[in-house]
Formats: sequence, C-alpha cells, structure tokens
Amino acid sequence: MHAHAISFIQDLAVLMLTAGMVTILCHRFRQPVVLGYILAGFLIGPHMPLFELASLSKGGLINDEESIKTLAELGVIFLMFCLGLEFSLRKLFSVGATAFFAAFMEILLMVWLGWEVGQFFGWTRMDSIFLGAILAMSSTTIIVKALSDLKMKHERFAQQIFGVLIVEDILGIGIIALLSGIAVSGNVEPGEVFSTVGKLSLFMIVALVIGILLVPRLLSYVAKFESSEMLLITVLGLCFGFCLLVVKLQYSMVLGAFLIGAIMAESRQLMQIEKLIEPVRDMFSAIFFVAIGLMIDPATLLSQPWPIFVITLVVIFGKVISCSLGAFLAGNDGRTSLRVGMGLSQIGEFSFIIAALGMTLGVTSDFLYPIVVAVSAITTLTTPYQIRAADPISRTLTSWMPAPIARVFGLYGEWLRNISPQGDGVLIMAMIRKIILQIGVNFALVVAIFLASAWFAAPIAAYLNHWISQDNLQKGIIWSGALLVSLPFLIAAYRKLKALSMMLAEMGVKAEKAGRHTLRVRRVIAELIPLLSLGTMFFLLMGLSASILPTMELLVIIALCAALVAVLLRRWFIRVHTKIQVALLDTLEQGKEGH
Repeated sequence: MHAHAISFIQDLAVLMLTAGMVTILCHRFRQPVVLGYILAGFLIGPHMPLFELASLSKGGLINDEESIKTLAELGVIFLMFCLGLEFSLRKLFSVGATAFFAAFMEILLMVWLGWEVGQFFGWTRMDSIFLGAILAMSSTTIIVKALSDLKMKHERFAQQIFGVLIVEDILGIGIIALLSGIAVSGNVEPGEVFSTVGKLSLFMIVALVIGILLVPRLLSYVAKFESSEMLLITVLGLCFGFCLLVVKLQYSMVLGAFLIGAIMAESRQLMQIEKLIEPVRDMFSAIFFVAIGLMIDPATLLSQPWPIFVITLVVIFGKVISCSLGAFLAGNDGRTSLRVGMGLSQIGEFSFIIAALGMTLGVTSDFLYPIVVAVSAITTLTTPYQIRAADPISRTLTSWMPAPIARVFGLYGEWLRNISPQGDGVLIMAMIRKIILQIGVNFALVVAIFLASAWFAAPIAAYLNHWISQDNLQKGIIWSGALLVSLPFLIAAYRKLKALSMMLAEMGVKAEKAGRHTLRVRRVIAELIPLLSLGTMFFLLMGLSASILPTMELLVIIALCAALVAVLLRRWFIRVHTKIQVALLDTLEQGKEGH
C-alpha cells in the first residue's frame, strides 16, 4: 500500500480511537459529545503541551492535517444537510411571532455587540464583522441535548426555542452568503447588502419550488426498488451534485447542503433517509469537530484571556436580554420569555462554520477561531445550569420588581391579546398571508426565468446565429421566449392580486364613509392594484434582463403579442399553472403523511 495511504489511515485511526474514548467519558459525566470531539482534537493536535515538551512530533499524533481538514469539509456539508432534513416549510410557517421576534432581535443585537467588542479590542473590520455573525447564532445540537437531558423538550418554552432555532438557521444561511460577498468585495455597502439578500432570497425560493416538484418524485421512484443502498447513493449524489451547482452559481456550499436537505425533508422517504444518512453524518461531523480541536493553541488562548472573558459575558447576557425581550414583545409572560432567553445563550456548530469560512477566505485573524472555540466550550457547559436557573431568577425578579412596572407589563400583555385578531379576523389574516405568499412565489419564478434567459443568452444567440444574424432580433426572440414561459405564472399572479385587492378594498372602504360611491371606489382599487403591480413587475424585469433587452419598438410589439396570447390561451395557461400548483401541494401533503 502507498505510504501516503498508510499515513492517512493511521491518522484516521488515531482520530477515531481518541474521539471514541473521550466521548465515552463525556457521556459518562453527562457532557455534550461536541465538547468531547473538540477535546479529542486538542489531545492529538500539534499544540498539545506534552508533545511540545517531549518534542515527539511537530504535528502531534496527526501527520497529514490537510487530509483531515478535507474530511472536515465533508462534515460541514453533512451537518448542514441534516439540518435541512430537520427543517420543513410547515415548521417555518408554524413557528409564530415569538420565533421571528426573538430571532431578529437576537441577531441584530448580537451582530452589533460583536462589532463593538471587536472594535473595543482594536481588531480589524473583518474580524469584528465575523465576530458579530459568530455571536448571533445559537447551537441547535447543544440546546436539543441539554433540553433532552433535563426532560424539558415538550414544555412550552422549549417549543418556542425550537421555533427560534428554525428562524436562526434560515437567517444564518443568509448571513453566510452575505459574509462571503463582503469578504470578496472588502466593504459593506447598503446597496450591495440588499442586492445580495434579494438574489439569495430569489435563489432559495426558486430552488425550493423546483426542487420540491422534482426531487421527492425521484426519491419515490428510487424507493420502489426497496434497496437501501440505491436510495443512499441517490441521496448522496443529489446532495453533492446540488452543492456543486450552488458553488458554480457563486454561493456557499453550505447553502447548497442546507437547501437540498430542506427539499428532501418534503419527501415521503424522510424517515428512511435520516436513518441511512445518520451514521455517515456522525462520522464526518465527528471529524469536523475534532479538526476544530486540532487548531486550539493554548498559547493563543493564554494570550487572549480578556477577549474570551468579555465575549463569554456578551454571549450570555446579550442573548438572554435580546431573546427574552423578543419573546416578551411577542406576547409571552415573563417566566416563559426568560426561559427562552436563557436556553439560547450559547454558540456552537453554526458559529464554527462561520469562523471556518473567515479562515478559508483568509479575511480573519488566526486568533479568532480559538477564541470562538473557548467561548463555545464555556457557554455550552453553562447552558443546562442557566435553563435550570431560569425559574428561580424569574421569581426573584418578580419579587424585586416595583408594582407600577409590573402593572405596565401586565397591561401590555392584555393590550396585545386585545389587538390580536379573533374569530373571522384570524381566518382573513391567514388567507391574506397565503395569497401574498403565492404571489411572491409566482413573481420569484418569473424573475428566475428572465435571469436564467440572460445567463444562457450567449449560447442561445450562437445557436440562433445560423438563421438570424441581427443582434436586436436575437435579443427579441430570447426575451419573448422568457415572457412566454412566464405567462402561466404572471396570469396566476394577476388573479391572486385581483383577489387580494378585492379583499383589501372591502376591508378598507367602509359604506358609512364612502356612501353611495362605495362600490365604485372598491372596484377602482380592485382593478388598480393588480395593474400597478404588474407594471412594476414589467419594469423590474426590464432592469434585470437588460443584457437581452431589445429596442423599445420591438419590446412594445412583444408585449402586445404576449397580451394577445394571454387573452386567447388564458384558460390553457391557468390549467398549466393549476397542474404545477397541485403537484407542489401533493408533494407537500405526501411529505406530511410520510413524517
């Protein structure tokens, strides 16, 4: 066998044996297994003091760290893929206001605090930006483990925490994409941020819609052969293939792993996929956390005691305050809000991924990663104690709170319950949200069609060049083709806009104020909103597809022809869109049954 192969197997053997022994001890002493993996990495790493004193090996017990880091990258992919499998669109829609309030407040406050702490210690702009992002994310793995050990997973505050984690995961993916863009450009322009967020949102919507239409059907076909091996290979092929596609589109591989996991979460084979992928995930995620331990340098940690101490306090108190306040503002009582905040006050695997991204891109300093690991270890150890302490602290704060402040808090909760929609109002708001979501999805698909047409314009133009040499006519054909493919979605969006505008007109224009003009005003509003929305959409498409936009004269002709086709084939386009919508809903329902 080749010497390099023997060396690699030796490294893998040392890594797995050490990780196995240390995690047995962690399990024995009821500590999170993640800490065991990190400790194992430190024990066999190049910075282990015993090795340095004895001069046993310059690289510790590991000879080829680069190969281990490559395997660790696979660990990141499997971690995010399995996180996507645990996520579902139904979960996102069911998390409620608490999750969104708490997650947004936590992320905004922690990003700002991270930036301020970095600037206070005189770190670079990139170090400060990455620190803010690192502190913004809580650890799903650690929280679930802590709540399971304390037998609190099914309590109300725990469900609120899981909702916050779902929203955090989605926002975390956006943060990673933003950080990648900022690292490449080197600056933080508001316009660039909004552009990145818009493109990312568009890509995620289109990927989810198209993926949910195609992937679950493919998995159902493969599952008919009743071969676990065939299903596992197909799942891994889809995972790595989609990650490669996402990288080609200049997004993070982490985003691709999460999205394909979320798509597969809607398939009927979810339970089987999770069972098959679990041992693969466990192996590579163990290597990922051990690789983190390999990078821990006690000298760096000893040279940075104050940053570790300050950042640990910022994580604990910042997250408790922001998450508790967000949960309270969403309508929870003080006790539940405090339990939510104290359950989320740590950082973990997502923070490691963000820190690793900074190192990979070469934009953060070497000291940041070990500091993040140290803070994560400390906050992980304190998490179970904080969850237990939430009730006593809540009772103490309540006894100390002056009566006028307690009365204000009580009045706020009562006011919030009074303004919440009741009875028919709840149904109407749910219907409005559903219509807005459908309109957004249809418009996102239209934008994606035009962007894809612009992306593939060069090869299409080269193909058309055999028959049509004029550049303007080539652009006209490509643009009109994109518009024709988009017509089912544009017609569906118009119909949904019409329904929404009629609802809003009826809710907004009251007979006692408009009098005999009530019906006329409602009709004008119901016609005006869809037309203005489609007009805005048309100008947006012109801007996005500027590279394939023909002259204004040809554009007017194309628009008139498209309007004529839409009128003549309106029913056919509606049937096409209905079939697509039914297929999407069927897949979601089948996935629900499969869960």
